[in-house]
Amino acid sequence: MGGSFLMEWEAPALVLSAVPYGESSMIAHVLTGEHGLYHGMVRGGGARQGRPVWQAGNLITARWNARLPEQLGSLRGELVHASAARVLEYAHPLAMLASLCALADSSLPEREPHLAVFEELTRLLARISLEPAEAERSGMAALIRWEMLLLSDLGFGLDLSCCAVSGQADDLAWVSPRSGRAVSDGHAGQWRDRLLMLPPFLLDPTQDGTPEQWLAGLRLTGHFLARDAFGQRHRPLPAARIRLLDMVGRMVEKSDISHQPEPGI
Repeated sequence: MGGSFLMEWEAPALVLSAVPYGESSMIAHVLTGEHGLYHGMVRGGGARQGRPVWQAGNLITARWNARLPEQLGSLRGELVHASAARVLEYAHPLAMLASLCALADSSLPEREPHLAVFEELTRLLARISLEPAEAERSGMAALIRWEMLLLSDLGFGLDLSCCAVSGQADDLAWVSPRSGRAVSDGHAGQWRDRLLMLPPFLLDPTQDGTPEQWLAGLRLTGHFLARDAFGQRHRPLPAARIRLLDMVGRMVEKSDISHQPEPGI
């Protein structure tokens, strides 16, 4: 029986968002592995003791119940891991956490399980929050891989297994923005300027990539997220995802400036 028919459940959950409602309550969105994305009223969630629990990115034990399955329902939660508080002083990890939660919150259908997305997001948020300094160097590649997983789980997966032109699996460097299939560098030809760059770390999980490759990866996944996952629902990409792209773009610009030779005297 699907999660939408349940009247009550308890499960590990990620807080994706929470907004004030009334004087001290909140409307929270949480993601679980078994039940999917659920919304609920958190009574007292906006009070001093409740606010730290309902921060986006936190792992909690959530309890949801309602008199009728189609109702908004009530949520309660006990904090398991405070991801949000651990990254407040780290701009890039904080932007990554915000983007991840916003994408999951806005793209996943309500009350439909997406176990792989939940499990990988839980691991990624733990990694970012437990080692934020390391996440600044290597977490972006993992984030983009998670976006690829999200696209695939929603039915919009990219095919990076072989070249769409030759069928060969080597020299893959581009992706068709129409079909989502990889194209080798040797077969890009006159369409090269119309293709999306395929960063090497998406083909090799041992690579962490560079800021230039992260920017290419975010543009790649962003194209298909905007067109398919959000475009078909007539929604824009979340503002947090756009801010993350802009942040990485500024990193690349600063890197380019720092590597320019000084003018001669």
